[in-house]
Amino acid sequence: MELSEEVKFVDRVSEFVVAYDFEVYDIIWTINWFREHRIIMYTIVGLYLFSIYFGLKWMKHRPAYTLTRPLIFWNFGLALFSIICTLRGIPEALYNFSKPDGTYHVVCVGLPHNFATSFWGLMLALSKIVELGDTAFIVLRKQKLIALHWFHHAATLWMCWIGYEYYETAGRAFFVNAFVHSFMYSYYALKAMKIKIPKKVSQALTTLQIIQLIFGVYMSSSIVYFLAQGRSCRMHFETISMGGIIIGVFLVFFVRFYIDSYSSKEKIKKK
Repeated sequence: MELSEEVKFVDRVSEFVVAYDFEVYDIIWTINWFREHRIIMYTIVGLYLFSIYFGLKWMKHRPAYTLTRPLIFWNFGLALFSIICTLRGIPEALYNFSKPDGTYHVVCVGLPHNFATSFWGLMLALSKIVELGDTAFIVLRKQKLIALHWFHHAATLWMCWIGYEYYETAGRAFFVNAFVHSFMYSYYALKAMKIKIPKKVSQALTTLQIIQLIFGVYMSSSIVYFLAQGRSCRMHFETISMGGIIIGVFLVFFVRFYIDSYSSKEKIKKK
């Protein structure tokens, strides 16, 4: 499908959301830029992993930084951004989900579409670069850095960049990720403020993340199902295959983390 055909349906005004002037941008130029500069994403991921390795070595014999105020502002900023993404991204997806055969419309059909959804989908993709800064706080404060953390950040950036390159239809469900992050970063901000939060809240957040991933598996499986039926689906093999694998790996990691952190067996072991 030609690029112009992929995005010609974008409109400023629709029955589910009205795009503000600042949300109207040159989508075709931006998609082309992403496609021509994928090396930038790979470079960022490489530098991210390089920085983690040498950052941990550099901090090994140094005292931990406190960074309380920067951490509070950082998390509240990302929480606010995630809330806005959720509010701007959810109307179009809910409108399509409410149709007969709603899942097919969300993951495979381009119409209808709106500049507001497109703009905040782009912002969410770019925010995955900013969110790499989460790891800097962990390293500089000498907290435990688990594999789930850095793999999740690197792989999510990869998925979002590729997803925007192809301007994938299913990307309109990005609000699910933003919704989860709204709670997650708010929780981190409150913890940075030394506010005592029950462990049940942390457990609920992990559960919410697992539900998000189950939803991702459902969306990926739906695409495969529709294709097996011989129905057209405006998705690309690279994102369907690699995205499905990464989401599956995320799910295994998060379930394992949940079991290790909250299972009764683990609690007995800690006692």
